[in-house]
Amino acid sequence: MDKLLELNKITKRFGAVQALDGADFHIDEGEVVGLVGDNGAGKSTLMKVISGVYIPDSGTYVFKGKEQEIRSPRDASKLGIEMVFQDFALLDNLDVKSNIFLGRELYRSFLGILRVVDRKKMAEKSREIIKERLNLDISSMDDLVKNLSGGQRQGVAIGRAILFEPKLLILDEPTASLSVDKIKNVLELIHRLQDVGFSVILISHRLQEIMEVCDRVSVMYRGKIIAELDTKNTNIQEIVTYMVGGDVAVY
Repeated sequence: MDKLLELNKITKRFGAVQALDGADFHIDEGEVVGLVGDNGAGKSTLMKVISGVYIPDSGTYVFKGKEQEIRSPRDASKLGIEMVFQDFALLDNLDVKSNIFLGRELYRSFLGILRVVDRKKMAEKSREIIKERLNLDISSMDDLVKNLSGGQRQGVAIGRAILFEPKLLILDEPTASLSVDKIKNVLELIHRLQDVGFSVILISHRLQEIMEVCDRVSVMYRGKIIAELDTKNTNIQEIVTYMVGGDVAVY
């Protein structure tokens, strides 16, 4: 597989805290990579660098073979990178279609002089994503998000992220607040995303889920990636050993 994204020697400091300390990371096209590490290891900071939320202090950012300067989420989005945050970042008082198209609304001409929001086309496109692409059980695109279950809300957040066919999707703890049956749905969804060509970075503390859906796992410790493990050739015990700092010098 061809490399989609490669980060080299990324650093990021917040005051006295060295959040990233020369971190290297890569993901190939069509690959699902799990990112794990103890609290404070630097996982979220690294993903926010990838998605443009944070600007690194140093290091290089290479996307599809070309070095990039990413200074905002808009820059990352232009490359085809979207991130679904743990809190979903949905607006409860809006319906499904309005959340999916939030900030990227579709318009139509009215009386030849006015531009009005094309809610019908937004509903049609939202239904295509929610029902056909993601196979989610949401009855109407007019349903208010505040009335949806946790799994349905997760689906809306992912639907918004894949609206314009990104090349890379970052999922931050997507199953953290879900019931067992909804967790199964999200893992199946990740498999479907890979099947249609998406690359996915999965941040999770649930190592069994990482082993189930990921091709490879990157382990962070004190701001660095200290191990890259093929999930077919490792086990949870080995991953945990790296997470707590064991065998750091091996990688």
